[in-house]
Amino acid sequence: MTGSTERELAQRWPLIMATCMGIISSSFVLPYYSIGALLTPVTEEFGWSRAQFQAAILFSSGLGALTSPLIGWLNDKYGPRRVALPSMIGLSVGLLTASQIEGDLWMLFLAYGMMALLGAGTIPVTWTRAIATSFFKRRGLALGLALTGTGICASVAPHYTVWLTDQFGWRGAYIGLSLVPLLLAWPMLYFLFKPLDLHTEAGNHEPDTAAALETGMTLGEAIRGYRFWVLLLSILFAYQGFSGIGPNLLPSLTDDGFSREQAASVQSVFGISIIVGRVVVGYLVDRLWAPGVAAFCLAIPAAGATMLHGSQSFETAALAAFLIGFAAGAELDLMAFLAARYFGLAHYAKIYSILYATLAVCSGTAPMIFASVYDTTGSYDLGYSVAAGLFMVSVVLILLLGRYPKEYEGGH
Repeated sequence: MTGSTERELAQRWPLIMATCMGIISSSFVLPYYSIGALLTPVTEEFGWSRAQFQAAILFSSGLGALTSPLIGWLNDKYGPRRVALPSMIGLSVGLLTASQIEGDLWMLFLAYGMMALLGAGTIPVTWTRAIATSFFKRRGLALGLALTGTGICASVAPHYTVWLTDQFGWRGAYIGLSLVPLLLAWPMLYFLFKPLDLHTEAGNHEPDTAAALETGMTLGEAIRGYRFWVLLLSILFAYQGFSGIGPNLLPSLTDDGFSREQAASVQSVFGISIIVGRVVVGYLVDRLWAPGVAAFCLAIPAAGATMLHGSQSFETAALAAFLIGFAAGAELDLMAFLAARYFGLAHYAKIYSILYATLAVCSGTAPMIFASVYDTTGSYDLGYSVAAGLFMVSVVLILLLGRYPKEYEGGH
């Protein structure tokens, strides 16, 4: 590894750490990975169906999808720091509001809508732009390390939420969750989240770095090319599978006879594997052709989804969760890496925001579809079968991206 590569990682590790904490506490991760532990106590109190409760994530994700192009524009214009800091406070307000819901379903939707709108600046557009424009030699590894925040949250949030619910009830759980972005993330972001910004620090950049930040397709140019649609469709199919399984894994396992703590432990394996997937894939894409790495990663969750059919042992469920989580961990940083490599950095946030909008829609619709399958059939097995097929379709699509454009190498 070259000296410049070592310096890049050594000098900017505080940015990676702060970004990771921001992701742990963000609107697209914290509500998503805590909702499984809240599903049973809330629906039992108010008599709602599981699909009705999961529809709140659909509503929240839909709002996130609608706002993501605006967040992309704000990131390109003002920089990630100015977008992230106020949004963390807004997310806390949304989570706190959820603790006050009563039997009216609209109050649940209001609370999750507030999480999406007030916390809009905490979506991946902000975090991946900060890393993609600050790292060039080891962008893949930096993205992987920063995005381990999703895996850490997936591992810790279910246990934290179960503990809060057992100790203080589900209302206390929402209050406890609201403290995470406010008391943990915001101070770290304020002191350490300082990404490179061409608009404010252009004079401090080396010439090749400044050139890389200014080079790339416009959103219109990207949309007119086939690679944009190949990447978007691959994300669409893969995330329908990941997003359907993620928040329904815990209730699926408790239905199969696991205790809530055992199910939370399997969910934690899912989270740990996301971390492993992020780091391993981040390391590999700096050295190998990224679509090939992506194809392998999208093939293995098909086996994991198949393993979750019917009853299974704790070990089998944990292995399945690991395979699915590893791939889910790989997909988000692959999307960021591939967007930067194929479309350049000049308009990265705008382009990525459209790709993220697709992901957000999947994150919202898939949990509700999975829950509806359960409400109709009394089982999640059909959902797992469909997810396995979707993963294999994504494998074929991602291989169509072809060679990297040389003009967007940006220091590689």
